[in-house]
Amino acid sequence: MFGNMEEMQKEMKAKLAAITVTGEAGDGAVVVTANANREIINIGLDPEKLDMEDKEQLEDLLMVATNRALEQAAAKEQEEAQGMLNNILPGGLSGLGGMFGQ
Repeated sequence: MFGNMEEMQKEMKAKLAAITVTGEAGDGAVVVTANANREIINIGLDPEKLDMEDKEQLEDLLMVATNRALEQAAAKEQEEAQGMLNNILPGGLSGLGGMFGQ
């Protein structure tokens, strides 16, 4: 049952890399894109909505947008892991996945 676990992990990592999520802050002034592996893949700044001289504001918006993107990435990762677990476990045992945080 667990003989191909390493292959399944590689497959999961590739699948998660293809799922993208975004987090925004400041009404779209900062947009952070991450994948479901919780890797930041892009940061966008809208200079029309930002005061580029206000370093503290920019730092705060970057932090908020990044945290929002990472929260969404973690949720997607958990969904995919639950799906994988359901495929691994025999028939009536798929409900045990709830023991692991779902």
